[in-house]
Amino acid sequence: MRKIVIILSFFTLIASSCGQTAKNKEPILNVADEGVIINGVKWATRNVDSPHTFAESPEDVGMFYQWNKKIGWSAANPIVNSNNKTEWKDAISTDKIWIARNDPSPDGWRVPTMEEIYSLLDTEKVTNEWTVQNGVNGRRFTDIVTGNFIFLPAAGGRLGDDGCLYNVSLSGNYWSNKKLNSDHGHFAYSLLFFRDRGAKWEEFHICGMGFSIRCVAK
Repeated sequence: MRKIVIILSFFTLIASSCGQTAKNKEPILNVADEGVIINGVKWATRNVDSPHTFAESPEDVGMFYQWNKKIGWSAANPIVNSNNKTEWKDAISTDKIWIARNDPSPDGWRVPTMEEIYSLLDTEKVTNEWTVQNGVNGRRFTDIVTGNFIFLPAAGGRLGDDGCLYNVSLSGNYWSNKKLNSDHGHFAYSLLFFRDRGAKWEEFHICGMGFSIRCVAK
């Protein structure tokens, strides 16, 4: 019961929008990403865009994905997916781990594990700070020893029930590959950050929500 209360209180913080305010961008060709090593994990420098492609730049938010689903959704309105469909479905997976055939990461990459996201939150080895990079809000995670860093855009996300955008430029939501074992529904672990509340590990996100993916090397 306590977890349900936390979930409801979280949703009171969101700022959502279902307006038709932007054009859907054209899919881009797959591009290589050499990645950077932070606290022993090799992270891509860009979000996943359409399935098996990277976004064009570290500031480009790419596409949103429902947990354990391979279809990307636009990160701006109007809502449209990587199959050029516009009907949002509250897709809930029964799997416990994001399975390989549903992974939209480019070749040689995959959705990160819980432990790999934890490694970004190890304050003894990694710093993180809210910043604006080339006009885009987000958080920068920097390896204290090497100075290597990645920038994660504050892309917001899409709500599970209707696909409406929320918290665009206010929060970042990045999936892990593991579902929470829960008797209260289908939730998965993710990285969550805001400007004023820092970055944290979050276990209360409904699998049907649309979030960003920042992949790691296989």
